[in-house]
Amino acid sequence: MWPEADQTGKFLKAAEAGDSTARDQLLERHRESVKRMIELRMDRRLQQRVDASDIVQDVLLEAHRRLSSYFENPGIPFHLWLRQLAQDRIIDMHRRHRVAQRRSLDREQPLAPQWVEHSTLNLGVQLQDDQLTPAAENLRREMAGLLLSAIDQLDESDREIILMRHFEQLENQEVATLLGLSTAAAGMRHLRALKRLKEHLNPPGSENI
Repeated sequence: MWPEADQTGKFLKAAEAGDSTARDQLLERHRESVKRMIELRMDRRLQQRVDASDIVQDVLLEAHRRLSSYFENPGIPFHLWLRQLAQDRIIDMHRRHRVAQRRSLDREQPLAPQWVEHSTLNLGVQLQDDQLTPAAENLRREMAGLLLSAIDQLDESDREIILMRHFEQLENQEVATLLGLSTAAAGMRHLRALKRLKEHLNPPGSENI
């Protein structure tokens, strides 16, 4: 989901050397990835009232202001630094809207971007028994809805690692860096999260998806 690292490195070097065009291009090439990351973490009902693109613009403006600080201490890859800015913005956005808006969000219909649905279907295939692969498109759509619902039922740590690995397509090492874990510990947490997700999809006494 995130731009190719080698090309990002070239833009970073040029931007650090003072190339303002490279700085703008560096941020612009991450715009769509930041938007997807934000869409994943916005309450899907809230997306009907808040435009993710507006949040993306705020994040990129913040990144532009703080880019010099990143150059001074690039402790993590640029895209991980950028997504941390985005995550802080999402947390702040949810806090402000949940306090300021008293109208219940529960009456609004969930909203999932098309790319989220596609990623969900891919994850669903991995969780199925081989002989139970759905052949019909309507069954695949139904499975996507069940998966999104099951992901929402996970606790925060399990949900976050599922989103990072299967929707943002971050590598295990990148997830470990973000969570402050060893690669082995991050891998085990991912496997446990997948197991719990499958348990939500196939509770005891129910039929498998």
